[in-house]
Amino acid sequence: MADKTDQPKKSWFKRHKILTVVLGIVVVIVLVNMGSGSDKSSNTASNDSAQNTASNEAPAEEETLAKIGEPARDGKFEFVVKGIECGQAAVGSNQYLTATASGQFCSLNMSVQNIGDKSQTMFADNQKLLNASGQEYSYDSTATIYAAPDSSKSSWYSDINPGVTVEGTIVFDIPKDQTPTVAELHDSMASNGINVSLQ
Repeated sequence: MADKTDQPKKSWFKRHKILTVVLGIVVVIVLVNMGSGSDKSSNTASNDSAQNTASNEAPAEEETLAKIGEPARDGKFEFVVKGIECGQAAVGSNQYLTATASGQFCSLNMSVQNIGDKSQTMFADNQKLLNASGQEYSYDSTATIYAAPDSSKSSWYSDINPGVTVEGTIVFDIPKDQTPTVAELHDSMASNGINVSLQ
């Protein structure tokens, strides 16, 4: 095509180069904003969904410990802690069989019933006392033997048959400034154990 001066007629885009460039830039900006807007809404939706899921989840339940006088089971054994007595300087069944504490003796009295279908041996060295900081205390073998009414034998080293219950005392030697708060009881060396509150 030619105009009245017989010059080739320029296209609209060539005649409006600046306007074309501006329009292109505007289109690009609009497309970029649309994309980022969808990302934001997607992220917002994800965050809202996560918050809703978290708020709908039930709070984690705190471990409820058995208390003195309540049954607590681990494996084949059901333990019942009858009581604990601390502050003892010495224990013994007579004047010739006496153990003296390095700190203080704590005597843990409890019963153990075999709730399994086979005999199982109760070992005192599988049992622990814990203080409020989580420090563990092992039993004192000599004091435990001497504290037994009949020191020639200990029920803690005898096989317990299914359905049978034994009762006795395990003695621990702990520092004088410490207080046991939990008894950690096991039916065997490899068991998970069960905690009993001593408070």
